[in-house]
Amino acid sequence: MVTTQATAPDYRAIKDRQRQTWASGDYSAVGSRIVLMAEQLCDAADLRAGSRVVDVATGSGNAALAAARCGCEVTGIDYVPSLLEQGRARAAVEGLEVTLLEGDAEALPLADGSADAVISVVGVMFAPDQERAAAELVRVCRPGGTIALASWTPDGFIGGLLKTVGAHVPPPAGLRPPVLWGTEARLRELLGDDVASLDARERTYVFRYPSADAFVDFFRTNYGPTLKAFAALDEAGRERFHEDLVSLVHGHDRLDGGPIAVPATYLETVAIRR
Repeated sequence: MVTTQATAPDYRAIKDRQRQTWASGDYSAVGSRIVLMAEQLCDAADLRAGSRVVDVATGSGNAALAAARCGCEVTGIDYVPSLLEQGRARAAVEGLEVTLLEGDAEALPLADGSADAVISVVGVMFAPDQERAAAELVRVCRPGGTIALASWTPDGFIGGLLKTVGAHVPPPAGLRPPVLWGTEARLRELLGDDVASLDARERTYVFRYPSADAFVDFFRTNYGPTLKAFAALDEAGRERFHEDLVSLVHGHDRLDGGPIAVPATYLETVAIRR
């Protein structure tokens, strides 16, 4: 009898590839569409003015800026320098004070217990080593502090989009799907006994575009995962991928032709550090 042992993913190589993916296109254009998710998460976390807040995988700063509007002392962490620059520009325009640092969600450049609240809006969920990323959220949060997350669900629209991307351009072998963060069961596994309580509820954000084709064109141009997937395919593959994405949009659209309104489900979670 021959047994085989699964090879652990090369997380360093995966992160290098991810960094290039998120630096491609213009994620800030996508992020600007989902600002409401960050505002709602900060409200759900009941952030207090003066609190020390860390936004993990901040991107162009949606959640960091939302926390700053609450009067918090905010540090945002991301591994894509260009997105951090966009976040700093946004903060300057809005007259908000935030500190945005280059760093890895799996090795946050912050001291143990240095945050009253640690938050992430569809950011930390993409860290390849999920256990290590979750451990970092816990490490940086002080005892009694708050961990608040917004994560796309597996069976929602963006979960379907990421699954469609993976069907055309398979992800690295052995990598856990990021949308597992959008399930309460997985979050309880990841945070475990390090949290005294965990409350999760599903919410929806509605994407609105003039048409399904307009949505696909926008994401093909601006959203790193779809942009890179299109680039990796030949012309026939790109046509099939485009058709599958259009079909996905129509399958979730709640309108009757023409302009689209597509509800995208995400899990909003607030946990208290033990």
